[in-house]
Order: sequence, then C-alpha cells, then structure tokens
Amino acid sequence: MKIIWKLTQKELNHAFNSWTFYSGSVLFFSVCGFYCWLSDANIFRLGQASMLPFFVIIKWLFLFLVPIFSMRSIAEERKTGTLELLLTKPIRTSKLIVAKFCSIFMTITILLLLTTPYYCTIEVLGNVDGGQVLSGYLGLLLMAAFYIAIGICASSAAKGILNAFFLSFSVILCFQFLFEFLAGICRYNFISEILLYLSVVEHFDALSRGVIDSRDIFYFSSLTLLFLVLTQLFIYRSRN
Repeated sequence: MKIIWKLTQKELNHAFNSWTFYSGSVLFFSVCGFYCWLSDANIFRLGQASMLPFFVIIKWLFLFLVPIFSMRSIAEERKTGTLELLLTKPIRTSKLIVAKFCSIFMTITILLLLTTPYYCTIEVLGNVDGGQVLSGYLGLLLMAAFYIAIGICASSAAKGILNAFFLSFSVILCFQFLFEFLAGICRYNFISEILLYLSVVEHFDALSRGVIDSRDIFYFSSLTLLFLVLTQLFIYRSRN
C-alpha cells in the first residue's frame, strides 16, 4: 500500500501540473454550468427540485473527460521510456496500474465534490430527495471508475497518446450508446437483453433515479476489474 500511495502522489502531482487537468476541468464546468442553468433543458424548466439534469449532462461529459484524463497514463510513460524504467524496479505491474487508476479516480472525485454547490442551490429552491442525490453520485463514481479502467487499458494498448484517446472514446461510446441502440433494433429478444445489460445507460439511469441495485454495482465493478486485468496483459505483451 505504501508503494501504491507514493506512486499515486507522483501521478497526482503530475496531473495538477499539466494542461490536461485544467483544460478538462474548464470543459467540465463550462458545459455542465451552461446545460444546468442556461440551456433550454435547464433545472428551472424542469418544474421540480431535482439533480437529474446534472446527472444527465455529466453522463455525456464523461464520454470526453475520462479519455482526456487517462490517455497519457501508460502511453506517455512508454513514449518517454519511463515505463520500462519503472518496471525494472521492484514494483509490481499491478501496483503501477492501481496507482494510475487511483490518481485519475481521485481527480474526477475532486471535480464531482466541487459540484456540491449545485445541490445547495437546488435545495434552496425546493426540497431535493437526498437519497436520490447520493445514489446519483454513487452512479457517477462507479461509471467514472469503469471508464477510467477503459481509458488506462486503451492507453496501454495504443501506440500513441492520441490513439489512446480515440480508442478509449470509441470503446466508451459503445457501452454508452451503441449497445442500447443495437438492442432497440435487434429482432431477437435474447440478444437484445444481453445488449441492454451491457449498456451503461441501463445501469446508471437506475442509480440516478435513486434505485440502488446490487446487479448494477456488480456490473460496474466486474467490468472495471476486467479492463484493469486487460491493461496488465497489454503491458506484459509490450515487454515481450
């Protein structure tokens, strides 16, 4: 744990001193603020005190934000040659992956914590369902963890930083849009049910409405673990 924490601190220091974090943060708060307060679908037009518009826009922002934050995680280390240097030291590959995952997850968690004024403002306007809000934030954290695992995996498989971004964006787009779309046009109920289960929207929307189901938590947790394991396999393959 001590090695993981030191590596995580190193990654956080690097993140907070890079343009990627600040440009991503500006994108995050600009789009989120405009959609929630100024657009035609703003919170005031909803007619009730709810965080649903906020959860909707964050769901789509993660499609771009997480690949931006994760694209450099492994690809840049390989490009500069520091990945081989790190792996020659007595550091397990799994610990390096976990540290990179934790640093990006903590970065996104900080951004989500900075959105608590949204809840405070809406609470002033009316009574907000606190349980639904907590469930929605839980859904965002689980989704972020899953997408981060995809991003790190893409970064380990891609040959460059931009390739890592587009690869992770494409995979996330499949889980967030394509599977649900294909389920809607599929003629076979069995295949349609499988595609719907694979869709992130199917699981996140339930959490954003305040419904906490162990099946949704298992979905996010298992796929997050799967992509982290794939990351380790890609790194091992690149060393051979």
